[in-house]
Amino acid sequence: MTDQDSDPPRLPADKLQTFIARAFAAAGVPAQDAAVIAELITEADLRGSDTHGVIRIPTYIKRIKAGGINPRPRVRIIAERPGTALVDGDNGMGHLAMRIAAMTAIEKAKKTGVAWVGVRMSNHAGPAALYTMMPLAHDMIGLYFAVGSNNHLPPWGGSEVLLGTNPIAVAIPALEEPPVVMDMAPTVAAYGKVRLKAARNEPMPVGWMIDREGKPLTDAKRADEGHLLPIGEYKGYALSLIIGLLAGMLNRAAFGRDVIDFNKKPEVVTNTGQAIMAVSIEAFSPVTEFKRAIDVAVRDIRNSPRLPGVERIWLPGEQSHAKLLERRSKGVPLPASLHKSLDDLARDLKIDPVM
Repeated sequence: MTDQDSDPPRLPADKLQTFIARAFAAAGVPAQDAAVIAELITEADLRGSDTHGVIRIPTYIKRIKAGGINPRPRVRIIAERPGTALVDGDNGMGHLAMRIAAMTAIEKAKKTGVAWVGVRMSNHAGPAALYTMMPLAHDMIGLYFAVGSNNHLPPWGGSEVLLGTNPIAVAIPALEEPPVVMDMAPTVAAYGKVRLKAARNEPMPVGWMIDREGKPLTDAKRADEGHLLPIGEYKGYALSLIIGLLAGMLNRAAFGRDVIDFNKKPEVVTNTGQAIMAVSIEAFSPVTEFKRAIDVAVRDIRNSPRLPGVERIWLPGEQSHAKLLERRSKGVPLPASLHKSLDDLARDLKIDPVM
């Protein structure tokens, strides 16, 4: 039986957040920074981003202990204009750098209408939606771009993996409906989902990966023998390339052959690049009028005629929003394999177990 087949125990979000903060503090991260990281990671799990939340903690802390991540960074702005900024993460946790980048973009967009903030010398920062949703509380639209933390995609027609699952995310607020939140990789599946399949001893669907001979690869534990497939064939490749140029090269961050696989080389600095854009709605439209129009568009799409066998038409972000409400009430699921890895981590750090 796999974790997915069972009904795993649930842990209240506040207890999970407390455990995460303790773990990072025990690894040498200042308490205030550990609290910020814990809040963001917990939010990822609450929204159902199970491949980018607490499951990543052992990898993050392994990198901290190996010297690949600076536990006490001085995140700062190193270049700035009225509507732009470049943040240097000082090789700290990506969550810290991206939170400062998002807050900077929001404050600038209040004055300029639109603001773009790039990030360099960062690290993996969890799901992109965490940061695109930050501007929503300020009646803004958020956009996010990042270079993936390892390369799993070759250029279209090539065989060398020079590109990553470079994510793009957009969050748009509504009035009464949940926000429209797109968070996607330009590949058919994000590599985190491959790792999750491997951990659960489950096969991958045909179409996620191919081997070096171009044949379908369904054994997740053999993922190193092949590469991911892009969405829309050459269009997905082009999308990954453009995101990498904007989030990586524009920020003097890693791109192409310079990208480090943070799982395989925990001691090596990755210089991960990210970017966030905040767009003030009132610079273009009365806020309430815009949000009401989004509600209408959402309902038109949701209630439009469905194909036979389709129970519901979903908007981007709706299922994550539903999981957020459910997990806030019932707690975050902790499958057996995840629970064990967190217990192992707790013993290593000499802290109380998660539950």
